[in-house]
Amino acid sequence: MKVRAADFLEFDKEANVYRVSPEQAVRDDVEKHYWRHVGVTILKDWRLYLMLVPMILVFLFWRYFPMYELLGCFKVSDEVLPVSQQLFSGFSYFKQLLVGGTQLSTDFWRALRNTFILSFYGLCFGFPIPIILALFFNEIRSNAARSVYQVLTYLPKFMSTVVMTSLVTMLVKQGSLTTGMGIVSQAMESLGLISHEVANAGLLNNPAFFRSIYQISGIWESAGYDSIVFFAAIIAISPTSYEAAQIDGADKWAQMRYVVLPSILSTIVIMLITRIGSLLNIGYEKVLLLYNTNTYVTADVVSTFANRQGMSAQGAGTGIAAAAEMMNNVIGMMLVIGANTIARKASNTSLY
Repeated sequence: MKVRAADFLEFDKEANVYRVSPEQAVRDDVEKHYWRHVGVTILKDWRLYLMLVPMILVFLFWRYFPMYELLGCFKVSDEVLPVSQQLFSGFSYFKQLLVGGTQLSTDFWRALRNTFILSFYGLCFGFPIPIILALFFNEIRSNAARSVYQVLTYLPKFMSTVVMTSLVTMLVKQGSLTTGMGIVSQAMESLGLISHEVANAGLLNNPAFFRSIYQISGIWESAGYDSIVFFAAIIAISPTSYEAAQIDGADKWAQMRYVVLPSILSTIVIMLITRIGSLLNIGYEKVLLLYNTNTYVTADVVSTFANRQGMSAQGAGTGIAAAAEMMNNVIGMMLVIGANTIARKASNTSLY
């Protein structure tokens, strides 16, 4: 493509010369003094930028600086020497995890499979519940009643993981935290859903019940808090949209289907993409507090696998743990890119 003077200049017929147009002069001035304008803006709103400093420091120290330790995935683990002085080992740790043919490789693939299954169940059952809660909150006409219900659903999110898992343990497990069988175990036994032996042994000691307990407790903990975003999107809908639907004869269910859901679709897509991005980032704290050696087959995830390897006395433990977490994060990044691409092509809504 050829660049001509006429593309940037205007021809002055009287002087028979090309001159810079007023619009181009403004653009040139803005480009020439760009950093001056940036400096003036920062000085004008310096209080807002000062509030960003703590968050920037948090990201630097807890997000970016730890990336240097990822070199441990490719170096010989030596607790005495720093990472910079360790020798490169190539992809030996990744080979041990993927194609090692040992118990270590078997445990890793089992943990990766459990991570996918737990995350997929959480996406299928945990993601729609906050949307449904937000729809129900929107239909409550009493502001006082709505506030009470919202606070009650928000409260579990503000409990620590230790407190929440202790409550779950008391409800379903027979052990040191209870004087007998948990109330949930008693109810399930009385309904004939489980046998007396299973209830007496404790549901958390049975691999078949761990995933259900994990998902139900997760929904109870975070569904109300996650509904805030969807409820905010719902209350931003113009009342004229409801009035137009009522004139057309739409009842409450029709208004939800044809007015509310299409209006918050972009919010749902964005939240779904972010949820898919964290699909494999299952926090090991909750699993670590709930699982035991009896439930490794269904409860062990990549984070707990890496935690055990990192805490092991073997020299290569930290390298194996770092390699496992790095693979987990790379897969999560690929899921974000894929989900964002699909959303952009399907609905013209995406994160970037």
